[in-house]
Amino acid sequence: MIRTNKLRAYKTIAHSAVCEHDVNKSRFIANISRTDSEISAVEYTESIKRKYRDARHNCSAYIIGADGRQQKFDDDGEPSGTAGHPMLEVLQKQNIFDVTVVVTRYFGGIKLGAGGLIRAYSHAVSLVLSQAIIVKRIPFEKIVISFGYEFVGNIENYSDKNKIIIVNKEYADKVKYTALFDIIKSEKNLAALMDITAGQCKINRQCQVYCDIPIL
Repeated sequence: MIRTNKLRAYKTIAHSAVCEHDVNKSRFIANISRTDSEISAVEYTESIKRKYRDARHNCSAYIIGADGRQQKFDDDGEPSGTAGHPMLEVLQKQNIFDVTVVVTRYFGGIKLGAGGLIRAYSHAVSLVLSQAIIVKRIPFEKIVISFGYEFVGNIENYSDKNKIIIVNKEYADKVKYTALFDIIKSEKNLAALMDITAGQCKINRQCQVYCDIPIL
């Protein structure tokens, strides 16, 4: 979970992945990683270039931010428009954000032509995305609620039915739950909790956070 001031739901990947395929004796290796800043995107790209420093090309593309505000690609010596941009387009079409992909090419001696390169680099990105777990980052509001013991059962039943995630429970003079509320439904849910407790529920709004939900 990551705190931020302005949250919106978006898709990204849960972890790094790698795969490869051959086209007319050229070997294409695709590496992809979740990156949440331009700095981390550049660092990841450079790490892959060091790993495959003997390769002819290490082409890259990234999209950073829930709104895709930072996007960049690099053909790394391939003819302009045949590598980095097609790679970026695959990420764009699948609406994947906060991600960097690097496709390494070991030249096999046979020229592929512009069309062949575009297909090869695009396919490499599609393949590596198929190996990654795609998740949706959902914004939640972290809220602490305090109430009497007599309301525990009703509040827990309501939370289960309405997908309120209770992350911590404290028991003292009053019961105190720290919970994550779907931002879109938080006002409705809080009003319901007030009704359940006859207005005796104390509410302390904390912050907004992200949770990763796997897309099945």
